[in-house]
Amino acid sequence: MKKITALMLSSAMMLSLAACGGSASTDAVSSEAASSEAVSSEAATSEAGAEAAELTTVNAGKLTMSTNAEFPPYETTTDSGELEGIDIDVAAAVAEKLGLELQVDDMDFDAALLAAQNGKSDMVMAGVTVTDERLKVMDFSDTYAEGIQSIIVKEDSPIASPDDLADKMIGTQRGTTGYIYCSDDFGDDHVTPYDSGLTAVQALVNGQVDAVVIDNAPAKEFVKANPGLKILDTAYAQEDYAIGVAKGNTELLNAINGALEELEADGTLQAIVGKYITAE
Repeated sequence: MKKITALMLSSAMMLSLAACGGSASTDAVSSEAASSEAVSSEAATSEAGAEAAELTTVNAGKLTMSTNAEFPPYETTTDSGELEGIDIDVAAAVAEKLGLELQVDDMDFDAALLAAQNGKSDMVMAGVTVTDERLKVMDFSDTYAEGIQSIIVKEDSPIASPDDLADKMIGTQRGTTGYIYCSDDFGDDHVTPYDSGLTAVQALVNGQVDAVVIDNAPAKEFVKANPGLKILDTAYAQEDYAIGVAKGNTELLNAINGALEELEADGTLQAIVGKYITAE
């Protein structure tokens, strides 16, 4: 899953309007222009609302998102049982742009992908990486974030780079791109899949695996919570994250891409990432 690893999003350009005083006639012109802009804005809003109303979704009036809330800071469950994270906030912003209410369904990662593929959810967001295999069964939005697959080891581990993983036992989350990459590079016999990233890290702490390959953002959270672990300086892989929808659902895909473009342009995407990930 090309999950969510620390991301660099494009900077949005901010336009500023300077207000200035004028004569009575100038004020009248400004008033007429403002009125015209207001009418145009209302028309645009009305048009956007009409387009959103035409979207066919799994649940009428809602944008249903399947996810796997096991990868902070992209998606996680708070002590009070609420879901939060970068993907949750981005999905909420997209839903608002489309005039829909966001509904988030938490499940295993593989199930989250299948839900979108089979039309049980409108989209999947869980730090999902676009791969050739996934493109065969799903369509993907434009990239909304970039991620890194990192390697977690014990502080006294002899493993210093990805090359040192050969003949080692690697822990990953089942179904993620970390699992796919490691299986392809080192063989299934050297990869142990776990139901969650947390379980994989616990296996590393207990000495059941030699390293864990996982997205950088959650890797930082896991290392912070487990003294004695570290993240290697050399990344395992770099990826792009996107929103997955059912194959052929062009109408929804175009609507999502349009919303993402607006959210990037007005700085919302960058603000959401900055809320959860502090630049080092």
